Amino acid sequence: MSGDIYGNKILILDFGSQYTQLIARRVRESHVYCEIHPFNTSPEKIRDFSPTGIILSGGPASIYDTGAPIIDKGIMDLGVPVLGICYGMQYLAHIMGGLVSRADDREYGSAPIAVQDDKDLFHGFVKGQEEIVWMSHGDRIEALPPGFTVLASSRNSPVAAMSDSSGRFFGVQFHPEVVHTPKGARILRNFLFRICGCEPLWTMSSFVERTIRDLKEKVGNE
Repeated sequence: MSGDIYGNKILILDFGSQYTQLIARRVRESHVYCEIHPFNTSPEKIRDFSPTGIILSGGPASIYDTGAPIIDKGIMDLGVPVLGICYGMQYLAHIMGGLVSRADDREYGSAPIAVQDDKDLFHGFVKGQEEIVWMSHGDRIEALPPGFTVLASSRNSPVAAMSDSSGRFFGVQFHPEVVHTPKGARILRNFLFRICGCEPLWTMSSFVERTIRDLKEKVGNE
């Protein structure tokens, strides 16, 4: 390990979810540094931040709402793994060429999903086994973007999780960051460590020590 607490950085783009701060908390509990930025942060600023991976949060909007939050598609060309959660997944599917539509029934609360893949995002899960997750959405993915496959499905969401063939783009319709998804932390850790290749270097104490050291160096130079 390099020992640099900023050697791995996860960028969370916020679409207005009530759970965005909880996503950050889960990432930091895994000892990975992260920051929350507005959804409309430019690709140039994101490139300067140099993230190891990007998480697109959920949000209350439908992608078809007037004024729905959108991101610059150039973010998809930055060459780092991207995980979309709920609205973030729907938006990812939309801009990558999939079809998103209104669900017949708004899905809210605990729901079982059938795991169809036991690699990458679902490493450590049993293929074919049902897992309980927390859903909160009114839209769903009807057709996958080209090159994507289904990783999990539910009764109301044929695409409850997806990934593309490059292994760089992932999405989950549910919320892995909440305690109502019992194995959600495992999914997030799989994204951080197996997909993004992060190392668990960050702690609050190391962050405080690094901040104090940087401030002392700045004062000394002035």
